[in-house]
Amino acid sequence: MADINLPAAETVVKTARTYAVDLIERIIWTFLGASTTVALAAGPADMLSASFWESVAIGGGAAVVTLVKGVLARLVGTKNSASTASGV
Repeated sequence: MADINLPAAETVVKTARTYAVDLIERIIWTFLGASTTVALAAGPADMLSASFWESVAIGGGAAVVTLVKGVLARLVGTKNSASTASGV
């Protein structure tokens, strides 16, 4: 199998410190994404008594926040990591 060479990709050395930074960042961004979508659903969308599919849409909104954050992280952090912290 041929090697895949990614332009501008950096090797990330995983240590206990990088794991902890990555985990803390994931926890914070998950909280922010989920609470933002729930606040949106409870506020302007007025889904306090949400149906099953409306609840699924709230979870999908949190997933979209995570996807956008991961894509934008390439601009800030290491190029082959979804973390905004450099070196993770």
